[in-house]
Amino acid sequence: MSELSKEFDPWLEENGPAALVIREYLVPAEGPDGVVFPATFAASQDGTFKGGYNIDHFSETENVCLIDSVGSQANRIEPLFTKEGYVDLVPKIVVKAGEKTVNLLEAGHRAGDAIVRCSALQEELRAAFRALQDGNAEPLARIAPTSLVFGAWDSRDTQAKVPRLIASTIRAFNVRELTRSAQYVPAAEYVASGLLEEAEDKKTRDTYAERGFIHVPASGAPGGVIAMGGIRRDASLHLAALRLLHANSDGRTKALRRYVLGLALTAFTYSPSSYLRQGCNLVIDPDKPREFKEVYNDGRRVPATVTHSDALEYAQAVVNEFEIGPNRSVDFDKDRAKRDLSGEAANGKARKPRSKN
Repeated sequence: MSELSKEFDPWLEENGPAALVIREYLVPAEGPDGVVFPATFAASQDGTFKGGYNIDHFSETENVCLIDSVGSQANRIEPLFTKEGYVDLVPKIVVKAGEKTVNLLEAGHRAGDAIVRCSALQEELRAAFRALQDGNAEPLARIAPTSLVFGAWDSRDTQAKVPRLIASTIRAFNVRELTRSAQYVPAAEYVASGLLEEAEDKKTRDTYAERGFIHVPASGAPGGVIAMGGIRRDASLHLAALRLLHANSDGRTKALRRYVLGLALTAFTYSPSSYLRQGCNLVIDPDKPREFKEVYNDGRRVPATVTHSDALEYAQAVVNEFEIGPNRSVDFDKDRAKRDLSGEAANGKARKPRSKN
């Protein structure tokens, strides 16, 4: 432990790096000119965004296309701590909801998710969020430490916000948008053969189409993009934000920061799956080297040398010093869910309305 502390403790000092940054250049598995399917998003309520790919245009030829968002990247990396070799670094918190068992690491809003809010963990998590608002991050770290690494917002209860220490985003530059068309052909001419009656109204025709009984053309749908300016993953680990975490004493604060640093470094240096979705399998560009830097407040950028195995060894060493909370298995509580839906907090008082901001 002492040798590892000598290596990583300087990052926890006020004069340490403000952040660690990774920049990786990616290409489609098919090749640099391959077609990539970005994430798609629903239209905005005010109609300013019509839905589809998120592309910001700066001129006729300059644009930036979001391939994978910071939230999506976090959701791909966080389940790392359910795998062998990593599982003992965090408490195993699972909630049984009917036939399904959900690990807290798989819940979209982490410690602020409805599935844990409506369980026996509700009061404990509320107290942890309250403690965080009062400047003590240790209770939350003992039960849901990855919420400190990847961020959380208890938007339905205490309104406590936990900033992300790790942010990772994949973008493509100067993309050319493609469209695609298709034609569904049914296995038989059900109407013409007299097997089904002629559809006399739109509702019936829509039902026939939905169930696969008639021809259905699909034209002009989004067909992916070609990234003329390349694809890049930019990731940051904000050490300056980590140094803002406190416990109730100096000794516990150091143990807390070491523990969260161990988790954050392990996650940060981990390479998630290259397969993001159908039509989007991205691999490292062999012609452009990966960049990994320590960035200081004065602007210095120093090459970082820590490897994933180094980070994992450090995390395994500091976890015992911190003493994480116990593994827990609880049931989803329907009564708590009903109270939550009615706007009643666990203490019987009405919840404050959720802020629109």
